[in-house]
Amino acid sequence: MISSRITAVLGPTNTGKTHYAIERMLSYRTGVIGLPLRLLAREVYDRIVAVRGPSVVALVTGEERIVPPRAAYWVCTVEAMPEGMGCDFLAVDEIQLCADPERGHVFTDRLLHARGLHETLFLGAETMRGAIAAMVPDAQFMRRERMSQLSYTGSKKISRMPARSAIVGFSVENVYAIAELLRRTKGGAAVVMGALSPRTRNAQVEMYQNGDVDYLVATDAIGMGLNLDISHVAFSALTKFDGRRMRHLMPEELAQIAGRAGRHVDNGTFGVTGEAPALDEGVAGAICDHRFQPVKKLQWRNGDLQFGSIKRLIANLETRTDDIWLSRVRESDDLRALKALAADPEVAARASDGPSVRLLWDVCRIPDFRGISAGEHASLLTHIYNDLHQLGHVSANWFGLQVRRIDRTDGDIDTLSKRLAYIRTWTYVAQRNGWLKEESHWREETRAVEDRLSDALHGALTQRFVDRRTSILLRRLKQKESLLADVNEKGEVTVEGEFVGRLEGFRFRMDKAGSPDEAKTLRAASVQALVPQFHLLADRFYNSPDPEIDFTEQGGLMWGDQAVGKLVAGADPFKPGVEEFVDDEAGPDVAAKVQRRLQHFIDRKIAAGFEGLLALKNDDTLEGAAKGFAYRMAEGFGIIPRGEVADEVKALDQDARGALRKHGVRFGQFTIFQPLLLKPAPTRLRLVLWSLTKGLSEFPESPPPGLVTVPAAKDAVPGYYAMAGYRAAGERAIRIDMLERLADMLRAQDSRGGFEANPDMLSITGMTLDQFADLMTGLGYKAEKAEREKVKPVTAVVPGAAQDVSDSTPVMDRDAPNEGAAVDAVDTPQDVPVDQIPDQGEAPVIAEPAEQPASAPVPETAANETPVGVAADAAVASPETEVFYTFTWGGRSARQNARPQGDKPRGKGKPKGKGKPGAGGNNKPQRFQAKPKKEKQIDPDNPFAAALAGFKKN
Repeated sequence: MISSRITAVLGPTNTGKTHYAIERMLSYRTGVIGLPLRLLAREVYDRIVAVRGPSVVALVTGEERIVPPRAAYWVCTVEAMPEGMGCDFLAVDEIQLCADPERGHVFTDRLLHARGLHETLFLGAETMRGAIAAMVPDAQFMRRERMSQLSYTGSKKISRMPARSAIVGFSVENVYAIAELLRRTKGGAAVVMGALSPRTRNAQVEMYQNGDVDYLVATDAIGMGLNLDISHVAFSALTKFDGRRMRHLMPEELAQIAGRAGRHVDNGTFGVTGEAPALDEGVAGAICDHRFQPVKKLQWRNGDLQFGSIKRLIANLETRTDDIWLSRVRESDDLRALKALAADPEVAARASDGPSVRLLWDVCRIPDFRGISAGEHASLLTHIYNDLHQLGHVSANWFGLQVRRIDRTDGDIDTLSKRLAYIRTWTYVAQRNGWLKEESHWREETRAVEDRLSDALHGALTQRFVDRRTSILLRRLKQKESLLADVNEKGEVTVEGEFVGRLEGFRFRMDKAGSPDEAKTLRAASVQALVPQFHLLADRFYNSPDPEIDFTEQGGLMWGDQAVGKLVAGADPFKPGVEEFVDDEAGPDVAAKVQRRLQHFIDRKIAAGFEGLLALKNDDTLEGAAKGFAYRMAEGFGIIPRGEVADEVKALDQDARGALRKHGVRFGQFTIFQPLLLKPAPTRLRLVLWSLTKGLSEFPESPPPGLVTVPAAKDAVPGYYAMAGYRAAGERAIRIDMLERLADMLRAQDSRGGFEANPDMLSITGMTLDQFADLMTGLGYKAEKAEREKVKPVTAVVPGAAQDVSDSTPVMDRDAPNEGAAVDAVDTPQDVPVDQIPDQGEAPVIAEPAEQPASAPVPETAANETPVGVAADAAVASPETEVFYTFTWGGRSARQNARPQGDKPRGKGKPKGKGKPGAGGNNKPQRFQAKPKKEKQIDPDNPFAAALAGFKKN
C-alpha cells in the first residue's frame, strides 16, 4: 500500500471539518470522500459541482450513480466508496461511526484500509483519538474548535418554541405528530428523515431554508453533517429503537444532534420538549463542553473473504478477532440473508463455485429498504439470484412489472413512503453493473419513478404539515411588511393571494383554523391587511340607497344578505336605537359611520310605515279625551282591543270621534284600529318595535300575508295577536278587519233567541261549520250542536192534485235576500213548529230534483208535499239528517269578550208568539206575523247615523 499522509481532523460539530476536507480534496487532481448518508453525499456533491462543474464530479450511492467519463472527484456513501482507485486524496467523514452496531464494521474497514495516494483525512469526534492512535499509528491529529457556543435551555413547550428550531423525534409516528402540532400552532414545519429520497429531503430543507416555515422536524439523521440554519434543537425523546431494542441515547449521540444548533459564529441552544425528561446536569454540561467518554471498541467484520463455498464464506464472515480494540459485529442483515438463501436447495445447488458464491454474496448485500419480513426479503433475493445465475441478468419483464406496480403518485404519506422504499430496491439493482441488459434505460426509468414519487411525497408532506397561508402571513408580519388584502364580489378575502376568510358585512369571518393559536395568528395577520378595506366598505355602505337595507323579524339589520347591525330598545318605542356589527379592528370611525347610516334608515322606515299613527300622535289640534286617546293609540301601535278601552271610548263625544276618524281611526265592534296599519309591511315593523319594548329574547313573526284566519298558538306572548292584526278566538285567530265585517252581520241576528250561520259568514271567514262554531265560542257566544232531518225535493207530482198544507215544510227561495230577512206570515204554514222554521238569514241547500218526464211537470208546491192520489212508494225516501249549530250570546263572562255593539236581545226571554206548543198549555197552532220595524238606535260609532240623528232633531 502506498504510504500517504494520514490526518485525523477531530472536534465537535460546527467546526468546519467537512468544509476543510472539500477544500483539501479540490487541491488535488483526483479525490474520493465517503459520507455517512446519501443525503449528505448529495449536499456535498452539489457544492463541488457548483465549483468545478458536473463533468468532473461523480456521485455514487446505493441507489444513485452519476459517473461522467472524466470524473476526477468522487462523492460517495461510505459503503459505496470504490476500492483500489488510487486517488490522490481520500477522506472519510463521521469516523466515530466505527462504533455503530449496525454500520460500524464498514467504517472500521475504511479506517484500516482506505488510503489516498498523497493524503488521507479521517473526520470525526474527539472520542476517536485513542482508537485512531492505536489502529493507525502513523496518523497525525488536528483539533478544530467549535466556532460558536452551545448552551442548554431546559424544557419548552412546542407551542412556545422559538423560530428556526429543529425538533428531533426517533420514530416516524413521533415526527408526524410533532409536525401536525406545529402546523396548527406555528403555520407548519419541514420534515427530514433518513428514509426520504434526496429529492424529497432537499425540497423540504429548501422550504425551511428560504423561510416558508420556521420549524424543522427530523430524526437523528440531521446529526450527520447536514448544514442547516438552526438556532435551537429540542429533543422530544431521549430513547430510540435501534432495530432490536429501546435504549437511551448516549451523551455523545445527543451532542452530535444538538451540535446542529448554531452556525458559523452564531451561538445555538438545545433542550427538551414534549414528554422528554429534562437532561441531567452532568449530561447537559458534557454536551456544552464537548466532554465524552472515548471510544473503546470498534465494530469489525473480516474483510478477507474466500468464495470457495457458501459454508466457507459464512465462516469467514463470522471470524473472530483477538484485537482488544475490535469487536466482532453482530449478525448483520446481509449475513442473515446469506444464511437464508443457503438453506434453499436450488440456490445451494447453483452456488457451487467461486463466481457463483461471489454473485450470491453481492445479491445478499442488497439492503432491505422495504423493511418487510426477513422471509419476504429472502424470497426477493432468491428470485434475483436465480435470474442472474440462469439468464446472466435479471428478467426485464419481471423487473419492469415490479417497477410499474409502484409507479403511482396517488395515496397518502405512508403509501408514498412505502413506494419510495420499494423503488429504492429496484434503483439499487439497476445500479449494479451487468445485472440488467439495458442498464442505462432502467437506471433512468427507476430514477424517474423515484423523482415522481419524491415530488408527490414532498407535496403530501407539505399539504399535511404546512399551512402555507399562515406561514406566509407570519413571515410577512415578522418582516414588518405591509400586507395586501383583496375582497371579491362574494366577500372572499385573500391576503397576499391566500384565502383567509370572508367579510360578512363589517365583520371578518376567518376561514377554519386548526387550533386557537392558529386562529389567533391568522386573524392578526388578516385584520391588519383588512383595515383599508373596512374604510372603503363603510363609504360604500353610507352612500347606499335605502332599498339595499332591510330589517328582519328578529330585529336584525341587513345590507343585502349581510348582517350589519340590530335594533335595540330606545326611550321612545318609535325611536329604537341601533347596535352596529363592526369588528373592533375596523376602528371607531368605521363603526360610527355604519351606526349613523343604520339609524337614518330605521328612522325613515318608521316614519313611512307609521305616517298616519305618528300624525295622530303629534296632532296638536286634538284636545281633551281625543288627545289622550291618540296617545293610547300610539302606545298600542295603532291597534287596541275595544274591551281594553271601553270606558275611554264611551267618554268620546261625536266631535272627538270625528277628529280621530280624520286620522283613519276606525271604531270597530271588537277593535279600535287604523286599517292602513294592517298591511304586511307595517305589521312586520310593528311586531319588531313591540317586541323591543317588551324586551323579548325571541321576537314572534308576523302571520303570512293574505290569510283571514291562522291557527292560534296556546303559548303566544300576550298581546301578540293584536299586534299581528288578528284576534284569537278558539283554536284560530281571525284578522281584525274581517272580524268587523263578521260583527256587522252578527248585529242583525237574534243573539238572544238564537241563530244559525249563513253562507256569507262562512265565506268571509273561510271556515267550515265546526271551525266557525269554535270561533264564535271564542268570541263569547254559545254554540249548541244538534241534528235535524235534511229536507229533500219530491220525486213525482200529479198535475192538478190538491195540497195538504198541514204537513208542509217551508222552503225559502235561494235567490231571495237572506241577511236579516224575516219570514213572511203568508208563506209560513200555520202548523209548523217554531223550532222547524228556518233561522233568519239562512239559505238552506236544496237537493236537485230527479229528472222528470216532459209530460209530468212539477208544479210550484212545497218541496216536501205528497200529492193526493200518489202511491206511498212514490213519496220521499227515508229521511237523512244534517248537523247545525244554534248560536246565542254567552255574556261577558265568556272569555271576557264584549258583545258586538248594537246587538240587543229581542224581547225579555218570553217565547215568540202566544200559544206556542209547550208554552202555557195552549197547543193551538198560531200564525206568525212579521214584526213591525223597530226604530233603530243610533250607532255612536257611525258618523252618518250621528249626522242623520242631528238632522231629524233639528
